[in-house]
Amino acid sequence: MSAARVLVLGLDPAKLEGWDPEPVQAAIARGQARFIELGIEADYCLLAPDDAPEAAVAEALTRTEYGCVVIGGGIRAHEPLLPLFEQVVNLIRRHAPNAAIAFNSTPVDCADAALRWLR
Repeated sequence: MSAARVLVLGLDPAKLEGWDPEPVQAAIARGQARFIELGIEADYCLLAPDDAPEAAVAEALTRTEYGCVVIGGGIRAHEPLLPLFEQVVNLIRRHAPNAAIAFNSTPVDCADAALRWLR
């Protein structure tokens, strides 16, 4: 089922200053449960923008073949992280050129975002 395997790229709420990580961690857990409920294998790569995220993304993308990569809103929507978002998109193109790219609304709906492309 490697073609249906999903990689979720997002920000690690535990490594962001000024955030209470617990609500986001709970939402991520609900999102992971949704993948399990749907029978979709999913890997998560949670990033800290100050900790060389490019290397972590490249390593995650080359670990296995993915049918879809979901890019979380924390990476996409926070304007100061626009350069990181661009790097992530280009790393996906380079290391997983056959994977679809999807965008979630919240950590809970990652599986639904991926399903738009896995069907």
